[in-house]
Amino acid sequence: MTAVRLALTELRRLTAGRLPRAALAAMLLVPTLYGGLYLYANKDPYGGLARVPAAVVVEDAGTTLANGERLAVGDRVADELVRSHSFDWHRVGPAQAHDGVSDGRYDFALVVPADFSAALASSAEFTPRQAELRLETNDANGYLARTIANQVVAQVTKSVAAEVSSTAANQLLTGFTTIHGKVKDAADGAGTLADGLAQADTGAHRLADGAGALVAGEKKLVSGSDQLAQGASKAASGADQLASGAGDLHSGLQTLDQRTATLPADTRRLADGAHQVADGNARVAAAGDQVAAASTAFVADVTTNQGALADRLRAAGFTDAQVQQVLDAAQQLSGPVTSANGQVQTASQQLDQLSAGAEQVAAGADRLAAAAGPLHAGIAQADSGSARLASGAQDLAAGNRALASGASDLASGQRTALDGATRLDSGAGDLASGLDRLEQGATQLRDGLEQGLRSIPDPSPEARKAVAQTLGDPVGVQGTSLASASSYGAGLAPFFLSLALWIGGYVLFLLVKPLSARALAAGQPSWRTALGGWLAPAVLGVVQSVLVYAVVVRGVGIGAVHPFLLIAYMAAVSLTFVMVLHALAARLGAPGKFLGLVFMVLQLVSAGGTFPWQTLPGPLHPLHHVLPMSYAVDGIRRLMYGGSLDHLAVDLGVLAAYLVGGFLVSTVAARRAGTWTALRVKPELAI
Repeated sequence: MTAVRLALTELRRLTAGRLPRAALAAMLLVPTLYGGLYLYANKDPYGGLARVPAAVVVEDAGTTLANGERLAVGDRVADELVRSHSFDWHRVGPAQAHDGVSDGRYDFALVVPADFSAALASSAEFTPRQAELRLETNDANGYLARTIANQVVAQVTKSVAAEVSSTAANQLLTGFTTIHGKVKDAADGAGTLADGLAQADTGAHRLADGAGALVAGEKKLVSGSDQLAQGASKAASGADQLASGAGDLHSGLQTLDQRTATLPADTRRLADGAHQVADGNARVAAAGDQVAAASTAFVADVTTNQGALADRLRAAGFTDAQVQQVLDAAQQLSGPVTSANGQVQTASQQLDQLSAGAEQVAAGADRLAAAAGPLHAGIAQADSGSARLASGAQDLAAGNRALASGASDLASGQRTALDGATRLDSGAGDLASGLDRLEQGATQLRDGLEQGLRSIPDPSPEARKAVAQTLGDPVGVQGTSLASASSYGAGLAPFFLSLALWIGGYVLFLLVKPLSARALAAGQPSWRTALGGWLAPAVLGVVQSVLVYAVVVRGVGIGAVHPFLLIAYMAAVSLTFVMVLHALAARLGAPGKFLGLVFMVLQLVSAGGTFPWQTLPGPLHPLHHVLPMSYAVDGIRRLMYGGSLDHLAVDLGVLAAYLVGGFLVSTVAARRAGTWTALRVKPELAI
């Protein structure tokens, strides 16, 4: 029995009934369904981004550039996004965008902040800060949506940067025009400066002469300010003495004012008393006058009555001698009376004089009482005036001291001014000399500016616009690819075609027996049994690869540069994968089928079908170089995209090595399977 007959027998067994044939057809379609549907669904996911809802929020307030131009980049960004249809953009407000991202109405929101334009223009004001866009995402809406949104924002940032660079370059070129005009003005000004410096030179020489005169005048001022300081010091000393004397005067007048406070009342009482004395003296004088008159009358009566007395005495019987004795006694009595009368008359005269003097005293006391009030008021006024005099004298002293200090400062300042005037005199000479040299330099400046003016560009508005566009986007990218995938699905096709062929080979052994029981019972050679057990699923695997190719290339529309080589290579990959899975199932049975799943997982993460394999963690690098799917992906990629096929020999060599190795393992498994054991009769695990 040959290996081909063993394979045909296995195939007849698999197609013996309706249900087995349906199962076989299903197994044949598994890789087709897996690879075809997945690649169909992921053929061009970027082409459907226009249906992904996204929000754009413009808070940009805009700004005004130095040249008066209005810059509002936020609105242009939003309008460009909406026109690009890169996503299903909706221009909404901040709250609506946030709520939409939160509840899933929008996958993400792009926010242009209020200071976006101002930040872009900040470099022109030498206060540069980076303009930032805010991207609000929600991974609950899809992680890949966030990843794609980041790429879109990067493109928007690049576009805005190019536009801002163009604007800045335009401003720069406009600045050249401005510089050209300003340098021309500067050249004209330099000519005027040269003329003015010639006049300034003449003036500087006059200034030097005036500075000499100023030095002489300053010397006189220094001498005068010294004399003023000395005089102010003396005046301050005299003012201090005046203040001291005024203080003493104020103290004495204050005491006098206090002592004379009762003088008006006392003088009034004195005047009243004087009038009382004058009245009393007048009455006493009148009484004295009456006494004097009475005394005179009495003396006259005594003299007159002496003769009458003699007569009455004689009549009474007295003798002449007795009468004479009485007359002599009366004469003796009249002498004292006469003397007393003289004294009374004198006293009466004195009393009249005393009364007259008392009247005069009373009149003087009245005048004194009348003058006492004004006198006391004058003393009070003098006291108040002396207080003001003392205060004014103190202020005068303080002012004179300040004057003395100021005069001293003035003298010091004048000496400083003298030093300055001396330096001015020296500097004026230096200025005159420097202006001579400056006049020569201004002439050279004028000539240099006129020469430099011819070297500064003065571009027209059209030229500025063209140069600004070139400066804003100085590097153009022209893509050249030795081999390229036409779409996202085409990029994933090599990986998922390889994975589909592995899964297809795996499901075949859910029905196909790896080793024929008849061949083993008949004692067929181990290699023949192994080859016969592999041929049937290998043929089915080739059919699977053809179906997958037809669906992916024809149905999904993913093209291939080398279509015939690709289908042949896919058949070789399928044969290899089937051999590896056959060896695992033949050698290990049910555990071998489980290891087939483990191998699939290891190859998924190490084949490098999506991202470059160099991005894998270091421990996975050896798996990439060892496992067969890496070489399956590489060969399919080269045949599908085009490019160099030099490495295809290595890929085929590795696959051939796995094919031969798997066949050797299957042969060993067939040899071991010829011996029946209790474990084979009743295995621990059967799939």
